[in-house]
Amino acid sequence: MQRRRGKKLPRPGKCLALNEAQGLRLPGASRKGLPVSGKAEPDSNKEICIFLCGDVMTGRGIDQIMPHPCSPELHEDWVRSAKEYVHLAERASGKIPVNAAPAYIWGQALDALRLMRPDARIINLETSITRSQAYVRKGINYRMSPENAECLTAARIDCCALANNHVLDWERQGLLDTLDTLDRLRIKHAGAGRNMSEAGAPAILPVKGKGRVIVYSFASVTSGVPMSWKAAPFFPGVNLLPDLSNKTAAKIARQVISVRQPGDIAVVSIHWGPNWGYEIPEEQQDFAHTLIDEAQVSAVHGHSSHHPKAIEIYKGRPILYGCGDFLNDYEGISGYEEFRGDLVLMYFPAFDCENGLLTSFRLTPLQIRRFQLVTPSAEDTLWIQRTLDRESAPFGVRVSSEPDGPLALSWPQAVS
Repeated sequence: MQRRRGKKLPRPGKCLALNEAQGLRLPGASRKGLPVSGKAEPDSNKEICIFLCGDVMTGRGIDQIMPHPCSPELHEDWVRSAKEYVHLAERASGKIPVNAAPAYIWGQALDALRLMRPDARIINLETSITRSQAYVRKGINYRMSPENAECLTAARIDCCALANNHVLDWERQGLLDTLDTLDRLRIKHAGAGRNMSEAGAPAILPVKGKGRVIVYSFASVTSGVPMSWKAAPFFPGVNLLPDLSNKTAAKIARQVISVRQPGDIAVVSIHWGPNWGYEIPEEQQDFAHTLIDEAQVSAVHGHSSHHPKAIEIYKGRPILYGCGDFLNDYEGISGYEEFRGDLVLMYFPAFDCENGLLTSFRLTPLQIRRFQLVTPSAEDTLWIQRTLDRESAPFGVRVSSEPDGPLALSWPQAVS
C-alpha cells in the first residue's frame, strides 16, 4: 500500500470494535451526520445487513462440472478446452464431482449466509450466461450455460453487478442472453443493459419493514473494459465510466440523490484497476470520497483485483478497494502465489436504516478447493487476517480474528 501523495490518510485514533460478538453498535449520529459511539444491543429491525463479495466467475471450468455445460471449446492461445481447467484443479487438489449440484460450488459460504442472514446478497457476476458461439477475440472468454445459472438461485443471490470486463465476452448476443436468464430467474441486475438507460439504471432491492438497497454498477477502462463495450441509446452494452474524475463522481452522486428515498442504503459497485497488487491509486480514493461526500453513499463496492485489498471507513461508510475473486477456475495455475488468490472473503457490513452509517462489519474467510468454497486452515485464516490488517491499517482500520472464525473490523471513531 502506498500512501496518497499530498493528502493525509485518516489518523488512527481510539478504535471502536463494532461487531456482533461484542454487542457494540452506532445508535445514532451527531448533528453533522458522524457516528456516535455507544454500547447497546443491536436492533436488527433498525439495521440492514448486506452480503458483498468480489468476482464470481462461474464460467469456463466451473461451468464444465455442472449438469448442463456449454461446449468446452475455447479460443485461448494455450488452452483449447475448458475441461483442461478442471484437470488442472484436480491435479492440484483432488477429484471434482461430475454433474455437481447447483449448490456445490458455494460450499461453506451457504453456512455463513445462513448464520449472518443478510437482507440482500450482491455479487459481481463476471461471466456471460449464454450458449452463443460468437465471441470477442480478447484471449480469454468466460461463459456458463443458462441452465447452469441455477447455481445463482442456489445461493439466493438478489443482485448481480454486471459492469465488468467479461460480460460481453460472447458479444452482444451473449449479453442479451445473460439479461434474459437473470430476468427469468428473478435476479436483479445493474451495470449492463439492452440500451444506455437500462445499463445505467440501479437495481432496487426492497427490504421488508426496513427500507431498500439500491445498487449502481459501473466499469472503468482501468479494469480492461474496452470503450467499444459502452452502452448506447439504442445499443446494448455496459455502464462505462469515462474516467475517475471528481466531475464524473459528482454526476453519479446526483443520480443517486435523484433515486434515493429515506431509509435507502445506496451501494455503488465499481469494476476498476488491475488484477494484482495492493496499491490504492489516488484517483480511486478521491472518487470514492466524492461519492460519499456528495451523495452519502453507504458503501463503495470495488472489485477487479484477484485478491482482497484494503478497506477504508470514510465518514462512517466502507470503501472496499478490491474484494478479490470469490469463485474462479484458477486452481492449479501457477503465478502470483504471493497474493494467495485462493483465499477469499465474504463481506457482511450492516447499516443503520435511518442514516445509512455503518454499524458493524464482519468478514468470513474461505478458500477455493476443487471449485468449491471451504473453510481455510487456522494458518491460512491468520494469513489473510494479517494481510488485510496490514493493508487497511494506514486508513485507521484494523482487522482482528474472533473466537468463532469470522474476522471483525474496528475503526476510529469519527469526530466532528
